[in-house]
Amino acid sequence: MTRPRILIACIGNIFMGDDGFGVEVARELATRTLPDEVRLVDFGIRGFDLTYALLDGYDVTIFVDATSRGEAPGTLYTIEPDLDELGNLDPQEMMVEPHGMNPMKVLAMVKSMGGEFKRILLVGCEPETLGPEEGLMGLSEAVQRAVGEAVPLICSLVTQIQEAYSESKTL
Repeated sequence: MTRPRILIACIGNIFMGDDGFGVEVARELATRTLPDEVRLVDFGIRGFDLTYALLDGYDVTIFVDATSRGEAPGTLYTIEPDLDELGNLDPQEMMVEPHGMNPMKVLAMVKSMGGEFKRILLVGCEPETLGPEEGLMGLSEAVQRAVGEAVPLICSLVTQIQEAYSESKTL
């Protein structure tokens, strides 16, 4: 039985306070034994690297990133984004920044290059601060605690995805 190929794409800028959430989650996940079909990558702010990784045709991609949605700092979200809006972006909006990371721009670029997405999930964390303009190293206490909660959440998602995939393949 073939198991789904899963990319865990951790995103963030360690110089911008809580924006480093994804990077810290990647560091913690790297200490765990993940299934062979799961690829864990700390992409940081390397949008082009993420673009080319997504072109490898994963069954599921799990983004891990700081995500502002107006809740208390450290709140975790599991979101399945609506990718229909990718077709509404004009070419200027789709440009991937060489030293920045906007996951929607990356997805738009992948789509424009002929890539297809089977399933995208986002494990996001509400930031307390993205730091001042001159930067800020380190996570806030609330977001640091959320790193410890995000790791088992992501491992649980991987298990659920594998089980659902196995069940659908045996029907």
